[in-house]
Amino acid sequence: MEKVLFGDNQFFAVNHLSDAKAREQAIRFKDDKTIIRVLDQAIDLGINTFMCTTHDRIGNICNYAKNNPQYEKLKIYPCMPYAHKYANAVTELGIMGTIKQYVPGNLFGTFAKGGVAFLNKDFCKLMEIFVDAEMKMFNGMKTPVIFIQNVLVDMLLGLKMYEVFGEYDRYIRKRYNAEPGYITMNMPALYDALESVGIRNPIICSSINKIGFRMSGGKAKYEKYLNEKEFRPIAMQVLAAGALNPKEAIEYLGNFRRIESVLFGASSKVHIAETKELIEKYLN
Repeated sequence: MEKVLFGDNQFFAVNHLSDAKAREQAIRFKDDKTIIRVLDQAIDLGINTFMCTTHDRIGNICNYAKNNPQYEKLKIYPCMPYAHKYANAVTELGIMGTIKQYVPGNLFGTFAKGGVAFLNKDFCKLMEIFVDAEMKMFNGMKTPVIFIQNVLVDMLLGLKMYEVFGEYDRYIRKRYNAEPGYITMNMPALYDALESVGIRNPIICSSINKIGFRMSGGKAKYEKYLNEKEFRPIAMQVLAAGALNPKEAIEYLGNFRRIESVLFGASSKVHIAETKELIEKYLN
């Protein structure tokens, strides 16, 4: 993986510090052209990996990228599911309408497959159906790593349904010739769960920052695992929602040689360039 991963929170009004800032971002990025402009700036600075949710508007960005040669080197790391998308769709369209909109292939055949799976509590088969549905928008794009979002990962952790992780690992490798990735708010617990089902050296994206912000299990345990365990960590929320300045935050990450990549979002070329320079300076 590349050291620098560009995220999409800023495009879809996700801000863990300020609702006012989130509203400001929602207004600024209401048009796809403004998202494309910031992506162009990141690419101009040499960032070629975009880690993004499966928000409906990402499909528009992918369609644009497929038809423009400057995106030839762009790699996308999809993160699924985008829970708000399904919640909003059920509210607006109902359950059947949501299935019709998002489940690929023949509606009744696929739904029958999923319905039987649900009745049999075959969650792994349901997982395959919805992975295929979410990946549809990325057809034709390079997707070398495909992530499960923390909303699902941490639910599976809580339910101790670790076997689903093993099935997900196998399905992503076989169906998409990609590596599976996992986003979590409890990296130590996830590492132990993945190891228990035979997943070695996994890609785990989690909050890693100097003050322990959103690091369930405690900062000390995170540091112990970063120093002792064999996995490929991606650090996110490194600024702790703005509580840390970029230099202080990224210098801290330099203490852990296993951290392979840093995920960040920014909405100006100046901030993108500054963060990229710090990551390249302090990450081994």
